[in-house]
Amino acid sequence: MTAGTARPFAAPLYVTVKPAGAACNLRCGYCYYLDKKSLYPARKQYDMNCDTLEEFTRQYLRSQTVDEAVFAWHGGEPLLRDIAFYRKALEFQRIYGRGMKIANSIQTNGTMLTDEWCRFFRENDFLVGISIDGPERLHDVYRRSSGDRPTFARVLHGIELLKKHGVEYNAMGVVHSFNVDYPLEFYRFFKETDSRFIQFAPVVETLPSGELTPQSVHPEKWGDFLIAVFDEWVRKDVGQFFVQYFDSALANWVGASPGVCIFAETCGHAGAAEFNGDVYSCDHFVFPEYRLGNLHKQTLVEMMYSDAQLSFGAAKRDGLPRCCRSCKYLFACRGECPKNRIATTPDGESGLNYLCAGYRRFFEHIAPYMNFMKASLIMNYKL
Repeated sequence: MTAGTARPFAAPLYVTVKPAGAACNLRCGYCYYLDKKSLYPARKQYDMNCDTLEEFTRQYLRSQTVDEAVFAWHGGEPLLRDIAFYRKALEFQRIYGRGMKIANSIQTNGTMLTDEWCRFFRENDFLVGISIDGPERLHDVYRRSSGDRPTFARVLHGIELLKKHGVEYNAMGVVHSFNVDYPLEFYRFFKETDSRFIQFAPVVETLPSGELTPQSVHPEKWGDFLIAVFDEWVRKDVGQFFVQYFDSALANWVGASPGVCIFAETCGHAGAAEFNGDVYSCDHFVFPEYRLGNLHKQTLVEMMYSDAQLSFGAAKRDGLPRCCRSCKYLFACRGECPKNRIATTPDGESGLNYLCAGYRRFFEHIAPYMNFMKASLIMNYKL
């Protein structure tokens, strides 16, 4: 596809940015991104330079189909770049985004937050995502420093600084083989710290042998975890705490966009840009075979609307096994994330999501509540 070719759809283009590549000050036991350094073995530094930052900003803003854009800064650990880097990013956004509504979000492990960082985030309306895996005894199991020291106290201090400076933030809790057994302790911790916007991310990772890592969750336990948290949320916390999984389920129940790619019918609209300008199909598919090109040689439009990327996105829908296509909860699940489709169906067909059993139990459990909420929304709309 050339730069002047009409796009096949008008959805906003979305590419996360890795300003420090895979570099990180932590060594979390389940991390899927740290080893991406091996893609650039000749490099000692993984910092995005000013030319690449400017070129990404220019292309990203000019590629949008609407007059707004969200810059999502990820890692590794994006705070390994100093505030001067992000001030330069904002300068480029002002230059190339005149007349546009521009927002910035950043996902951090929270251990490097200071008063200076938090003032900067507040002054520039950054939304901050904080990675924290529940209370201290659950968090410190796998979220360790590079010197194998616990990190909970530092992360909690970072959250307190965000609150002190009035920075909007959400909490992202990774659910792994240990904390999955303590769903209410996990969830109540977020309520106690007044983290009103909560995301969960289950660990499903494999070793080179193809075996699951010890940190990966068991499908049935994942279902139990979601059900336990949902039961407390639906009784006590609707409208007060917002859990991404539950909001997305309701969206799919009423036929709206789920707001999260794993439950969308297709994917491929959200790429990932590495520090040197390489662009990949997805943050979870940063592998050589999913490299779309480099923004110094191709445009983001050419890469993100290429045949390869469109095929990647459609494969989420087209690659579903037969049992998924006939499942009554297909509308809610959509086969979840393609990276987790490593299991086989009872009749031996490949491509089944590893977490399928847990999701099926979860959707079966919440169906009466979702149906009630859907009916209430429809009634209020008619009124």
